[in-house]
Amino acid sequence: MSLSSKSVAIVYHSPYGHTAKVANFIADGARETGVQVHMMNVEHIDWDVLDAADAIVFGCPTYMGSLTSAMKLFMEQSSKRWLARSWQGKLAAAFTNGGGLSGDKLAVLQQINLFAMQHGMLWSGLPLMPTGRAVTDLNRMSSFLGLMTQSDNAPVEVTPPEGDLKTALWFGEYIALTLARLNHPA
Repeated sequence: MSLSSKSVAIVYHSPYGHTAKVANFIADGARETGVQVHMMNVEHIDWDVLDAADAIVFGCPTYMGSLTSAMKLFMEQSSKRWLARSWQGKLAAAFTNGGGLSGDKLAVLQQINLFAMQHGMLWSGLPLMPTGRAVTDLNRMSSFLGLMTQSDNAPVEVTPPEGDLKTALWFGEYIALTLARLNHPA
């Protein structure tokens, strides 16, 4: 099956650029499969693109153990789609970035997961076994519900580290290939 007819939308909030950087790496990974990728900041939503997408990947920083207010506002604005079941059956996934190693990132992934479940979406986690804890390792934070990255409160030019960005590439490719499996199970 050709993935060129499939599309992935990546919806994110990124006040300082770190989450946008991760979103771009996810997009690059998905594009490697031939899938169409549409990226949008929650402050500039194209609802028609989201409605037409085969998968939606949601991402935002972890602030004080929670979503950003802009991401929460986007979620609330999707209520007409919730009522119409517009996104039911679409693939969903999530990512979050924070300054600390934990920072309660899991809480953000859980909040986005619950949002996707409310919409009747199909959830894809990050089924990548961790390869270690060094900044060059894949899935160094051992996250399975979604992608977690760390910006270490440093400038976007130098962070997140290499391993987190390589994991984001892997995640994007995985999401796109999961679309192919959903349409043509083995």
